[in-house]
Amino acid sequence: MQLTMSSVLSMQLTTSSVLSAFLGELPGWFLFFGIFLPVTLLLLLLIAYFRIKLIEVNEELSQTSDRQHNCKDGSSLSQRRKRR
Repeated sequence: MQLTMSSVLSMQLTTSSVLSAFLGELPGWFLFFGIFLPVTLLLLLLIAYFRIKLIEVNEELSQTSDRQHNCKDGSSLSQRRKRR
């Protein structure tokens, strides 16, 4: 199944004509407020959500690494008992 140059060109013309007809029928305010703005706000909301989750995970990891560091120092009572 080979695509010839003419079939690719006709497919591009069809796509562009469909796209231009679609954009010609929709008013600009609908494109902005109905499509562009909600999608942009949703993406910004997702970015903020994942940023908050990443900060929470980083805090948890730092707390667990601090606990492990304290246990490895031998400062805990259980470490002292094990040495005796």
